[in-house]
Amino acid sequence: MTSNKETVTVRVRIAGEEHPIKGQASKEYIEKLARIVDNQIKLVQKKNPNLTRHRMAILAAINLADELERLRAEYNELLEIVEDAN
Repeated sequence: MTSNKETVTVRVRIAGEEHPIKGQASKEYIEKLARIVDNQIKLVQKKNPNLTRHRMAILAAINLADELERLRAEYNELLEIVEDAN
C-alpha cells in the first residue's frame, strides 16, 4: 500500500532520551504519541523505580497494549448494540 503523504522526521524525548521518529503523520501527532509513551514509562518508573529502562519500556508497552485491547473490546460491544438496535 502506497501513500501520497510525505514522510517527516521528528525528534522526540522519551524516558530522557532523544529519538528521531519517522512517519507520515503530522509533527504534532507524532509528538502527541511520544508524550503518551513517555508518560506511560514515567508511571511505570514511579511504581517500579529499580527496573531497567528496557523493562520499563516493556511494561509501558504491555500497559498500552492492554488499554488498546480493552478499548477495542468496548468498541466491539457498542458496535454490536448499535447493529442489534437497527
